[in-house]
Amino acid sequence: MSTATITEVRQYLTFRVGEEVFALDVAKVREVLDLVPITKIPRTPEFMRGVINLRGGVVPVVDLRCGFNMPAAENTVNTCIIVVEVALDNEIVIIGALADQVEEVIDLEPDQIQPPPKIGALVKTDFLHGMGKRGSGFLMILNIDKVFSPEELGAVKR
Repeated sequence: MSTATITEVRQYLTFRVGEEVFALDVAKVREVLDLVPITKIPRTPEFMRGVINLRGGVVPVVDLRCGFNMPAAENTVNTCIIVVEVALDNEIVIIGALADQVEEVIDLEPDQIQPPPKIGALVKTDFLHGMGKRGSGFLMILNIDKVFSPEELGAVKR
């Protein structure tokens, strides 16, 4: 879903990681959970915080701060887990993504979404579907399938 393919109003879940506001297409979001105990698994990548029990199923939890190269932070009363569907090798994988705070579900018109910035060859922005206009600022619309590389997600899937 590039910005060229967004032709109707879509709903997005907005959330914060650090001071930044991000958005996910609600079609990729299964649910939002209060922070629950996360079981750390030894010898996993740094971005993988561990796994949670979701109605008897094992769901890996990733730290978006690591994926965005942000400094670590303590969990707060607002820290939550956004359970999302991620496409990996023609398969849907369910993962939890830690966020500092969920804000709201918003509607964005196609004309409120700009393409991701072109910053140069060394800075990758392929994890962004676009930049959504909200008030006088922008929020980053994530392509959750590309926040972590296929190799990283492959480690989570196993």
